[in-house]
Amino acid sequence: QVQLEESGGGLVQPGGSLRVSCVASGDWFTIKVMGWYRRAPGNERELVASISSTGNTDYADSMKGRFTIFSDNAKNTWWLQMNNLKPEDTAIYYCYVKTEDHITGHYYDNWGQGTQVTVSS
Repeated sequence: QVQLEESGGGLVQPGGSLRVSCVASGDWFTIKVMGWYRRAPGNERELVASISSTGNTDYADSMKGRFTIFSDNAKNTWWLQMNNLKPEDTAIYYCYVKTEDHITGHYYDNWGQGTQVTVSS
């Protein structure tokens, strides 16, 4: 079983920056895809950004140019750098990782507990 620990988040003014991080721990797994999702009040959970173990990235259109996802595969850690934040970026941000179990060969989706990001003056 894979555990995810998030850190970062908080309150920031519009136009400000924030970074959230996520660390995966456990035994007998290989990371395939890392990412961040968010859920704003009254909305469905949506993809923010993802990065594969080979470094391929994908961003939601509204985040392109403002958000950057990057990772340190050796440390099973990934970050989301958020710049030029807007009030509509206010949401709970969840880290996500798709892993392959070494023993069963099965793929699993794992989620963090979520961290609140609030953009407000």
